[in-house]
Amino acid sequence: MSFPRYDRLQSYQWNYDNPPEVAEVEIPKWPGDSSFCGYRLKSPLGMPAGPLLNGQWCLYYASLGFDFVTYKTVRSGYRACYELPNLQPVRVGMLQGGESDVPTQNEMTGSWAVSYGMPSTEPEIWQKDVMQTRDQLPANKILCVSVVGSVQPDWTLQQLADDYALCARMAIESGADFVEANFSCPNVSTCDGQLYQIPEDCRLVVETIRTQISNSPLIGKIGRIADSDQMRSLLAAIHPFVDALAMTNSIATRVKNEDGEFLFDGQQRGICGKATLNASVEQTRLAKQIIRDEGYELQLIGVGGASCLEDVEQYLDAGATAVHIATAAMENPEVAMEIKAAASVG
Repeated sequence: MSFPRYDRLQSYQWNYDNPPEVAEVEIPKWPGDSSFCGYRLKSPLGMPAGPLLNGQWCLYYASLGFDFVTYKTVRSGYRACYELPNLQPVRVGMLQGGESDVPTQNEMTGSWAVSYGMPSTEPEIWQKDVMQTRDQLPANKILCVSVVGSVQPDWTLQQLADDYALCARMAIESGADFVEANFSCPNVSTCDGQLYQIPEDCRLVVETIRTQISNSPLIGKIGRIADSDQMRSLLAAIHPFVDALAMTNSIATRVKNEDGEFLFDGQQRGICGKATLNASVEQTRLAKQIIRDEGYELQLIGVGGASCLEDVEQYLDAGATAVHIATAAMENPEVAMEIKAAASVG
């Protein structure tokens, strides 16, 4: 059986308007029990916000064995997507962060540069869609909604935090089980895409969100942190207000074509896929050690490069409670079923 997948040669809007139908397939059982922040799940497998453009995309991948789906990042107002290419394959080995640039290639072999710019429909559209999605999603699957503030030129940090909190409250009111505050997007140059690098600013935002969503679970989505002191500072700042961290949201670098010219006006783009696996597992292990040392009550979502059972087990062994798969799932929608089948045999 062949399952539809995201068409990277088509526009974001085309893919938004042409989601696949829910699949009717038998899903292999994951061995043992799984849970996340008090929610019981059929497995630790989930999908981050990137591929799940709307509710129908969430329902499609949930029907293919993903038990924790994250609705693509939404805003308090409309934001258009960047022009194509939104997904540019790159030729690269394992990344650690700090690379100056990576070369493009025509065929996808596991990693690509992602360039969307966190687009969003108007709130009245995404709120209705989230509500309908939660109604149709099986009760034993988590629906998370990723949110971001839309900083304006004259805004203070508190105004940005208020905008994050407004989106978070709207998401919860629409039926989201979890809210993810997106603090990392290498594809935008404004501070809303880099907040995780400034612990005290991040703290103000999550504290403000918490006032608006009460006890609803809150996840912080962060980018690449290799330095233990930087990770320790961030965790110290935000741990009282968040329930979990999702990492790593890609590894940023510039992208150069075969003629030696930089794509995307020479701006950095996040590299996603297999090239981020080692660094992301390492970062999960670092965060887990600090959480243990300090006695924080934080759970971790491993994100980046997983495509098989061995990769998932690496994340779980490093301290993640859930593992989210994006690039491999966009290329192979059957990947969750394959991983579950391998786990049940093992």
